[in-house]
Amino acid sequence: MTALTSFSVITRSSSEWIDITGKVEKAVAASGLREGICVVFVPHTTAAVTVNENADSDVPRDMILALNAISPDRQEFRHGEGNSAAHAKTSLVGPSLTLIVSGGRLLLGAWQGIWFNEYDGPRTRQVLVRVLGE
Repeated sequence: MTALTSFSVITRSSSEWIDITGKVEKAVAASGLREGICVVFVPHTTAAVTVNENADSDVPRDMILALNAISPDRQEFRHGEGNSAAHAKTSLVGPSLTLIVSGGRLLLGAWQGIWFNEYDGPRTRQVLVRVLGE
């Protein structure tokens, strides 16, 4: 069994984390899959997806600060669009996740959530979810 769904994420700032856990869980439930995997993919070069804590609202802010420290805008960058730092952050975090589905649900830890990461907004972005298994 395999199911592919997608949804849009509208970002409001140049650097933002948005909790998409509920939307991915909805895609898993709609697939009817009981056991397998869920792949979450962001088809963009200046956005990413990750798993991190979703219980404390300061975590996304702190992660943005940390990534900005690792990959700040630099005058030496030569990319004509001026968003090289965003490309670097996307490469560091990554465009996809593979998650386990068991009993028809995502196996996430108690404090874990799925975060869409915007590094070059505001924009309207797409997230693809492929559910595979029995």
